[in-house]
Amino acid sequence: MSVLVVFSALGGALADRLFVIRPLDKLVPRPNGENSQELKKEQEIVPEENVVIEVAKKVGSSVVTVEILKKTQVPNFYVGPLGFEIPGNQEETTVKQDIGSGFIVDKGGLVVTNKHVVSDTAASYKIITKDDKEYQVVNIYRDPINDLAILKINPVEGGEEFVAVEMGDSDKLEVGQYVIAIGTALGQFRHTVTQGVISGLGRGVMAGDSLGGSVEQLDNIIQTDAAINLGNSGGPLLNSLGQVVGVSVAVADNAQNIGFAIPINIIKESLANFKETGEFNRAMFGVRYRMIEKETALLNDVPEGAYVVEVVIDSAADKAGMKKGDILMSLDGTKVGSIKGGLAGFIAKKKVGEKVTVKLWRDQKELEVKVTLEASQ
Repeated sequence: MSVLVVFSALGGALADRLFVIRPLDKLVPRPNGENSQELKKEQEIVPEENVVIEVAKKVGSSVVTVEILKKTQVPNFYVGPLGFEIPGNQEETTVKQDIGSGFIVDKGGLVVTNKHVVSDTAASYKIITKDDKEYQVVNIYRDPINDLAILKINPVEGGEEFVAVEMGDSDKLEVGQYVIAIGTALGQFRHTVTQGVISGLGRGVMAGDSLGGSVEQLDNIIQTDAAINLGNSGGPLLNSLGQVVGVSVAVADNAQNIGFAIPINIIKESLANFKETGEFNRAMFGVRYRMIEKETALLNDVPEGAYVVEVVIDSAADKAGMKKGDILMSLDGTKVGSIKGGLAGFIAKKKVGEKVTVKLWRDQKELEVKVTLEASQ
């Protein structure tokens, strides 16, 4: 009897391994449905891949490509009597090129991108969606402070609405957090999806790329190792829930795996103001600065804070008497170093006409000044 049991067990094992015959699965299902082909397929995709796939599906229809259309003169050559080409009359032609990315933020047709992507005021622009539908940009509103622009496109024909992205909270970002970038890489490969982590927060960078054609200094920027190539500018940086937490803005020259994005909370403030006033009527403080960390402050016997590199002439800071070399210690009683988003983030939440109490360090003394914020120029 025992021999019969052993042979039965061996026979079942052989049937299972060699012939994939599993009679017991019919009688006693494996725990957690392990005999389910659907579950097996799901297990072949690791959790990180699932996240990227789901985010790409969720946000894909809201990510767009920005195309520039610019008229240019092309010389028309003809062959002279000696066989040489001689330039004749110039012909006008329209050049089209994918130069950046963007994402839809309002179902009525508002698109966010970088200001440097649409910096050429003599050109016209189109928006191209994932399904290759094209929409003419009818208005461009450029942010005078940040490298941001809002593009207005006409509503979809037939009353259909655009699909807007969901915005996250960039103040809650942590170094090491998982992020995904989508954009038109190198101005050629539309809807390129890359992944990585937040590598740093509060960076200061020169923003721009060779496709956009302009560069400017930006503060309080997100650093990521998610591949952000030329042409990604203006595209969304997303968290694992598919919420936009930043706007891709720049690539570090001569470096790999270093890209930057503008925190989405700055865009949310701009959008709220834009929808209320129809323009980027932003409050402006009027200084360029760099942060002094604790170690540097101790070594130089100065307080921590924001070291003023330049005061903009006729700005609110200039009218309040601030000078190059001042160290801003606190704003409205809060230490500058502990303000989420730094000085730029603090001012972004203020309105034109508001007063800010600034405690600063000058000539080994503490001073207090009142700065009345003015509209950006």
